[in-house]
Amino acid sequence: MKISIIIPVLNEEETIASLLQYLKQNSSSVNIAEILVVDGGSVDGTVDIIKSTQALLITSTKGRAKQMNAGAKQATGDILYFLHADSFPPKSFDKFILGEVKNGNKAGCFQMRFDHNHWWLRLASWLTKFSWRACRGGDQSQFITKQLFDEIGGYDESYAIYEDNILINELYKRKQFVVIPHWLTTSARRYEEMGIWKLQYHFWTIYVKKWFGASAEDIHRYYLKYIKV
Repeated sequence: MKISIIIPVLNEEETIASLLQYLKQNSSSVNIAEILVVDGGSVDGTVDIIKSTQALLITSTKGRAKQMNAGAKQATGDILYFLHADSFPPKSFDKFILGEVKNGNKAGCFQMRFDHNHWWLRLASWLTKFSWRACRGGDQSQFITKQLFDEIGGYDESYAIYEDNILINELYKRKQFVVIPHWLTTSARRYEEMGIWKLQYHFWTIYVKKWFGASAEDIHRYYLKYIKV
């Protein structure tokens, strides 16, 4: 079995080079089929940086769901590993993922911690070690066998945001989700930019709106109004 790493990007020149180097240094090439970086129309130096590495550049229509599906279509690995451009998985992440799949766990994520010391973000990080559905999110990364991904139908492209959670919901319905007890580190830059409590309030609101049946369009409108800068 091999892993295809899929990274959706849009104007990520500040992080993509260090992430690609980190992935190479902290995994075994024997386990990695390829790294697919899917660009949604960057206007900074992201594309040039990707071209200077051994990662494969794919261009796609803007939108994480569309970009990740585009990467999955070209992936040759048996396992897909979806990773945000500002999230760094644990050392030997490839071995942990392969171990879970060999044990019969077809999908899951890592525990996650923010690169920030605020008490709330530390508490939120600690909560990701539990298997509760409410503690899940795309920043934790997502591994899934290609067979199961295709069976589900991939990411729902009608969701401009919240696409990770929609896929996770499908996995929980199938009782196919495991939290690997190793830490992935993700950036708290959005919290720093908007304010921790303000951004967290809006994330909670989106979660509750979806719980009560809000459509993909409703959620996107709320996001554009209150979060998108």
